[in-house]
Amino acid sequence: MDFRTLLLIFLALCPALSAQTVKEIVLTIDASTKVAWTDANYICATIDWWPKEKCNYKQCPWGSASIINLDLTHPYLENAIRAFKGLRLRLGGSLQDQVIYGVGNLKSPCSSFTQQKDGLFGFSRGCLPMQRWDELNNLFKKTGALVTFGLNALYGRQPTNRHAWVGNWDSSNALDFIKYTVAKGYQINSWEFGNELSGSGIGASVDAAQYGKDVIQLHNLLNQVYQNTPVRPLLLAPGGFYDPGWFGKLLQVSGRGTVNVLTHHIYNLGPGSDSKLVDKILNPEYLSRTEGTFSSLTQTILRNGPWASAWVGESGGAFNSGGPDVSNAFVDSFWYLDQLGMAAKHHTKVYCRQTLIGGNYGLLDTDTFVPNPDYYSALLWNRLMGKVVLGVFNSAAPHLRTYAHCTKDRAGVTLLLINLSTQIQYKVNIHSTAETSLQVGEKKVHKKKSFAHSIKESVSWVGTKSSDVTLSREEYHLTPEGGNIKSRTMLLNGKLLRLTETGDIPSLSPVFTNLNSPISIEPLSIKFIVFPNFNSPSCR
Repeated sequence: MDFRTLLLIFLALCPALSAQTVKEIVLTIDASTKVAWTDANYICATIDWWPKEKCNYKQCPWGSASIINLDLTHPYLENAIRAFKGLRLRLGGSLQDQVIYGVGNLKSPCSSFTQQKDGLFGFSRGCLPMQRWDELNNLFKKTGALVTFGLNALYGRQPTNRHAWVGNWDSSNALDFIKYTVAKGYQINSWEFGNELSGSGIGASVDAAQYGKDVIQLHNLLNQVYQNTPVRPLLLAPGGFYDPGWFGKLLQVSGRGTVNVLTHHIYNLGPGSDSKLVDKILNPEYLSRTEGTFSSLTQTILRNGPWASAWVGESGGAFNSGGPDVSNAFVDSFWYLDQLGMAAKHHTKVYCRQTLIGGNYGLLDTDTFVPNPDYYSALLWNRLMGKVVLGVFNSAAPHLRTYAHCTKDRAGVTLLLINLSTQIQYKVNIHSTAETSLQVGEKKVHKKKSFAHSIKESVSWVGTKSSDVTLSREEYHLTPEGGNIKSRTMLLNGKLLRLTETGDIPSLSPVFTNLNSPISIEPLSIKFIVFPNFNSPSCR
């Protein structure tokens, strides 16, 4: 082969060789300070009320996935919930404030939702029969789920011309329902008051001062019904979009200790019909805008109700059922895991994903109950990322999103890397400031150590010399099948994640890598890295 031919082959290969670039960066993990901490059961998913007739953008993606008609005996469903060993389930959604409970002296028949042109969100009132409530609680008990139930906060009120609802809340139906629940011995972790009625509301709204008075009524009701039980459920409110003035007023009016948790909703990607959803997900500047909401909510709580904590009560990325072939595809995990990391860093205790099943944004496929990619992302977070949030400093690579937590239920630190870049492979050098602070005059100087050096210093080997042991880290590398980020199939360390023949969740096994080997992450991929035995003062 002559030189001319070799040159032509080389030039032909140049685009492929230059398409991916390598960038070396340094990450510093401050393992000596707790930035924040989450609840032990941080991951949460919702089950909604939408019937199969709920449609958006000429598609109807809900099928039989609602609180009323979901197949509760499906083995995939049970296995999916049980795998989390304490998955929080929030039952609620847009139709929540039109639900009556089939117990006590009802003023109307216990009927299902039907389409109604002049109804809220285009539907009539619906009813939850107590037989169905019994069946739901059987599932919760079998799977170990922690339940949040959203109560109808519009019951007894009347709408005005401006979609604002006025009048006092009628608690009679809710009281009968809660009494029934307690009498049956059903364990409800928290009761939530209303859905998206805060601020200007979605479909309906209630004044913050009135809402505060009604929350006091619910608080007293719960104290009454649960007075002879060992544990009293939490009271959550308002389950709506964050409005600083409205949220602050709610805390002021309701008073100390009434509202245990402020719940807010996030749909920061816009409508599910947006053709630019993928572009938004891969844009770090766009993703970071939500930090303002988290930060402002933290300040609202500190100023008006420091006894309360913050939860994301519902978040599906794109509203109106999510985006087809985006919300249920690999690409959505870039948004979802970034949200989990960002929210935790800003003192969020629980993060509820819309939905467990139903719509385009379900963790499980609506028809087959097979896990979508985000299910595995959530499960890995649940198994690896502990309660304590650590600081990570990365100023040189905006497309590389980075989060670190103490490892869950064992010693060590877990690092989450999310590479939004389409072309850059990052080579990552990790340093730690743990236990190496130096006081120089009035300045505190942090001496940066390599992670490997810190781990070697901290490991105590029983009966073995440390020099005889090869230290390793665990890596969980997530990529899409065929390199297509809109794939519905996810790979873990190059292996397809699919249910076993018996419908069980597959093993999520890491690859073990020598601690001193280089760390890298490919474009458009995600990696959890566990550094076991790392001696972090914050993780003890």
